[in-house]
Amino acid sequence: MNLFFILLGKIAPLYLNIFIGYVLTTYLKVKRDYIAFILIYILGPFVIFFATLSIDINMQLLFLPIFVFLFGSAIAFFILHYYKQQWSDASINTLAFTCGTGNTGYFGIPLAMILLEPDLANIFIFATLASLLYENTTGFYVTAKGSFTAKQSLVKVVKLPLLYAFIFGLSLNFLGFRTPEVIVPYFEMLKWSYGILGMMMLGMGMKGFNLHNDFDKKYIKVAYFYKFIFWPAAVLLIIFTDKHLLGFLNEDIYKVLFLFSIVPLAGNTVTLAVLLKAKPEKASFTVLLSTLISVIYIPFVLYMYGGF
Repeated sequence: MNLFFILLGKIAPLYLNIFIGYVLTTYLKVKRDYIAFILIYILGPFVIFFATLSIDINMQLLFLPIFVFLFGSAIAFFILHYYKQQWSDASINTLAFTCGTGNTGYFGIPLAMILLEPDLANIFIFATLASLLYENTTGFYVTAKGSFTAKQSLVKVVKLPLLYAFIFGLSLNFLGFRTPEVIVPYFEMLKWSYGILGMMMLGMGMKGFNLHNDFDKKYIKVAYFYKFIFWPAAVLLIIFTDKHLLGFLNEDIYKVLFLFSIVPLAGNTVTLAVLLKAKPEKASFTVLLSTLISVIYIPFVLYMYGGF
């Protein structure tokens, strides 16, 4: 019960940002397309570059982003193929995107700071790099296919600066460069800006929402099954297998991996849907509802897991 109230108190400001985003777009006429552009093309690349440059890499840590990226990509392409006949619009594209990832950045990083020790929280932040990479490669591709051809979608992926920021940061890391101390406060400011604007985007995506047209029970059912049941079940299977057969990972990685699997749907589902005009209202409502559900869901599954 204490965990529930701790989470509620920490998460409350995030919901304020969502409300502010809705007000800015609906009443002050702020263009949500501009905010989406800033998140994807400006703040995102800076955040991933500095984070990639700041970590100490080993084989166990590399498992986290590799697994998250490959597993999420496999789910996204499966959803896109298996359910393609059930929606005639871009809904299938945002559904494929959101089932393959989670809100590991805007929501997950503060959650990790609440529940994990600082060293483990840093490992969690490193793992979120895979989510950002997924969202801006595989995720961007499957979402863009709702409005563009496969060739046009690939061209848009290749043009994303975040991909090159990741490669550049990783290259400098391997060469021994580290983030200068004088830049660290600026990097922290960028992370907060990214998180605040990202949560505002959820509210901005609600502009024009129509309950009759955008409340899609089938869409919600599929999205929530893969995010709240399939993801944690698959991660628990990996943990069980490694603990009893492989012994490659350790308890710290188990904790990070499990926490990674139980965050709500990704806020960037709305960002990309807005940017690519792929049913942002439906995506925003589904993501926002999953965030509300997570207030109860996360403490419950953590209790079932045995706590941290």
